[in-house]
This record gives sequence, structure tokens and C-alpha cells, in this order.
Amino acid sequence: MIHRARKRFGQHFLEPAWCAKVVEACRAEPTDAFLEIGPGTGAITLPLASRAGKVLAVEVDRDLAARLEAQGVPHLTVHTGDVLDTDVDALLSGWLGPDAGTPVRVVGNLPYNICSPILFMLAALSARRPGLVDATLMVQAEVADRLVAVAGTGDYGVLTVTTALSAEVSRLFELPPGAFRPRPKVRSALVRLRFRTPEFPVRHRETLVRLVRMVFTQRRKTIANGLRAAASGAGLDGAAILAAAGIDPTRRPETLQLVEFAALADAWSAAASAPPVL
Repeated sequence: MIHRARKRFGQHFLEPAWCAKVVEACRAEPTDAFLEIGPGTGAITLPLASRAGKVLAVEVDRDLAARLEAQGVPHLTVHTGDVLDTDVDALLSGWLGPDAGTPVRVVGNLPYNICSPILFMLAALSARRPGLVDATLMVQAEVADRLVAVAGTGDYGVLTVTTALSAEVSRLFELPPGAFRPRPKVRSALVRLRFRTPEFPVRHRETLVRLVRMVFTQRRKTIANGLRAAASGAGLDGAAILAAAGIDPTRRPETLQLVEFAALADAWSAAASAPPVL
């Protein structure tokens, strides 16, 4: 039975030849446990389940989830629900059972309309779950541009920095609109995130993410101007915080490396926890 793509779920189904390329790129081993986000009709799921040790597929479309589950594929577990409304950490622990510490890999053809939130979710999940190994993901080409961007470029921003906190990103290959049914209006790319801890200490991750979001909403301002209102509202001296972090206040947010954002978060947290001057 042909499934008509549902616009509200952002469904674009990958053609078989391209599914084979994605599965091959995963290089699944019999010992691997995979979390698949958005299995759809199972075009990636089924061949992956035949190669991997086990697959947990999370599908928001109830019809597709039921159809996939009804096939009774060995080593495949189907969870019906929105991955963004799911406690994925708890779901994985329940699925793995006594082997809760088993390394987990991720694969997915991500809907364009919720691609960035899923990437943010995976970055946060990797910080809580050291066993998250990698993620092979189909994303919009412009999202891939942002993921691999370097400081000082226009694509460098919140997604770049927050992802770099948890993973190294590589771009594997691009796909034309004709690789999907129905055809999207944009090009896509397959990327791989290899999760790891940064080479330097990140002591205040939540503060770092909050500051990055704050300054990039005002990316045309200097870093000093971008922080001024929030610092003042918190009773802090923004100029002193930047000086403590060793950051020139006239720089713009897109010029800061991840290690500098970490230093900024450290300085901000130190200032916030310092006793008031009487």
C-alpha cells in the first residue's frame, strides 16, 4: 500500500537507491543498537535491522508505526510518538533493559520543520548519556552548512556552537530534491555527528548555551552590547565578565570559538555566584 506523505509531519520519503546509500554509510555491525528517528515506511529500518543487533524506531505517524510493527521484523522495536515529546533517555534505558549501558547509535531522515530542535535534543542527550556514539542524519543542506561552519562565517551560529559542544560533524554527501518523494524544494545532505567531550573543560554547559542563544539573537551587535541588558538585569558587570574571560568587548559573536564561549560561561557563573559587594 502506498502511503501518502502527510504535510503536517513534514514527510519526504527517501527513494530506495538513496536509502541503500544511507544504510551503507551507517556501517552497522551485529553488535550495534540503533535509535532511528522517523522510520516512515521502513525503507532504512528494514535493511538496518537485518545488519544491526537491534533497532528502536520512533515514529510520530500512528499509521506508519502500526504498519511497521505489524511486519514483526526481528530485532526491531517500534515506539509511536513524537521524539521531541519523548523522554528519549528513559526510553532507551527501558528498551535496553539490563544492558542499559550499551552504546547507542542514531540514524534518521529528519523532517525539515523540526530538524534543529532534534539536533539540540541529541546534543543535550549526549551530555547525559555517555554511551551515545554517533548520529547519521539526513538534513536540509543549509542546516548541514550551519553544522560544519567555522567561526567568522555567516553560517556560524547557535546550532554550530551547541552541536560542537557534544560532537564533531562531517558532511558525507548531498542529495538532490529528486531523491525524495514528494520532492522538496531544497537540497539535502547526509551528515554524521560523532559524539565526544570537548578537548577543554566545559563547567557550565547550561549557562554557555543560554549565553550563546542570547548573543546570536543580536549577532550584528558587539559581544559587549549583546550581553549588556542581561548582565544589567542580573546585577552583573558585563564589561568585567568579558575582561575575566579574556574577550575583546568589540568583537562580534560569530568570531568567538567554542573555547571562548566556555570561558565566558565560566566568568559569568563566577560573577553570578560571587558575594555582593557591601
